Amino acid sequence: MLELRRLRLLRELHIRGTIAEVADALSYSPSSVSQQLSQLEAETGVELLRRTGRTLKLTPQAQILVAHTEELLDSMERAEADLSAAMSTVSGTVRLAVFQTAMLRLMPPALRELRTKHPNLRVEMSQQEPADALNETSSRNFDLVVAEQYAGHSAPHYGNLDRRVLTHDPIRLALPARGGAGNAEFDRVHHLEHANSLPWVVEPDGAASRHWALQACRLAGFEPDLRYETADLQAHVQLVASGNAVAMLPELVLRDQRHALRTVDLPGAPERTIFTAMRHSSAQSPAIRAVRKSLHAQPGMSDASNSAILATPADFDTVD
Repeated sequence: MLELRRLRLLRELHIRGTIAEVADALSYSPSSVSQQLSQLEAETGVELLRRTGRTLKLTPQAQILVAHTEELLDSMERAEADLSAAMSTVSGTVRLAVFQTAMLRLMPPALRELRTKHPNLRVEMSQQEPADALNETSSRNFDLVVAEQYAGHSAPHYGNLDRRVLTHDPIRLALPARGGAGNAEFDRVHHLEHANSLPWVVEPDGAASRHWALQACRLAGFEPDLRYETADLQAHVQLVASGNAVAMLPELVLRDQRHALRTVDLPGAPERTIFTAMRHSSAQSPAIRAVRKSLHAQPGMSDASNSAILATPADFDTVD
């Protein structure tokens, strides 16, 4: 009889690539992971792992086991969801991954509502970059994710995840409020191209928002002076408000900053798409559905029941 715990380790190795990453993700020691995989090989009586240089490759037999493990995990999750659905109250723990803006702007009212409606429900929330969060939700380390994607930069797709549009968030050029000391050069900006000589604050290299902003500036005919770099959009706000930089910021970040900032509309009225995603196999889980429903029920959000999305041409028409 094969043990599901060991099968899951093999699946994690297939996803993550190294024993060290599997150990880190599941809070095991690398030696323990290696021992469990060796024991799985002994139980199956076939070679599952083959060393190629410094890397381990899964054999065709191991790939067969991984496919069956996916089915087993899906089946178990559906069984757990059906069992929970038969209970009279919504309870249990939902592991939620969100990006910074969602944590600051979307989650507080949703969490407050959930505490009132479902006092036996526990929500554990972790700030994660969208690409990582989607991968970890697909891998079952989170139950639900709130993620974002920019035009021309679709977030990764996973076949076992159901994605639903939460909202479309307009993006604008943010500048310090008019009339501040030393802000004359900022005050002259009325179009994107007017910001060609000003310092910019952007997210770190690799972030979709940074690449999108860079391309938007290039399409406007200039190379931006990328002088400040931080993943913290609240720091972006402070650098702009203090007259040190300009930035492209989404409406959810700008909403409470009207007194400190002014904005300029960008060509094409670009938006980022914010969406939720959960595994298809957990679709009947009352706890996960309650958290997702609460998010989609917030003012200005779309109804989760009719907002399924895939990447569409409209997601790619602003910046190449």
